[in-house]
Amino acid sequence: MDAEPITIEAPEDAAADATLRVNGRSRHLRIDPRVTLLDALRDHLGLTGTKKGCDRGECGACTVHIDGRRVLSCLTLAVMAEGREITTIEGLAESDRLHPVQAAFIEHDAFQCGFCTPGQIMSAVACIREGHAGSDGEIREFMSGNLCRCAAYPQIVAAVRAAAAATGI
Repeated sequence: MDAEPITIEAPEDAAADATLRVNGRSRHLRIDPRVTLLDALRDHLGLTGTKKGCDRGECGACTVHIDGRRVLSCLTLAVMAEGREITTIEGLAESDRLHPVQAAFIEHDAFQCGFCTPGQIMSAVACIREGHAGSDGEIREFMSGNLCRCAAYPQIVAAVRAAAAATGI
């Protein structure tokens, strides 16, 4: 005999207050505690540069930095990022000057459709910062969590290599 499904509704006052520091700015949100960082960034803060790809942590399109480390924002609850420094693709450039990785991606045509590009760039910045851009093989290994359906991988590796050389890391 099959058990009947049970429906449990959350109380209306289940929202949580969270203050997120995103791209150097504090932003106060009142959100459901189950909201992912990805959804908070895109739907509540209007920062749509971070992309929702697989929504299961498999493609890397949602990569952002928390306290300088890359994380998959689709697998991170927004409330867990409270009090930490979050950087999205929108926060990399300084005024009108692109981040060296952004400039290298343009110079090396390291994107095709562009959907994966924000996550690729965020991972590339971390890859260089972590000291994993010493060879093409090392770049490929440490960028392997970011998928590109257009197969721009040779251009991405060239861009990471060039950005690493430009930053002296």
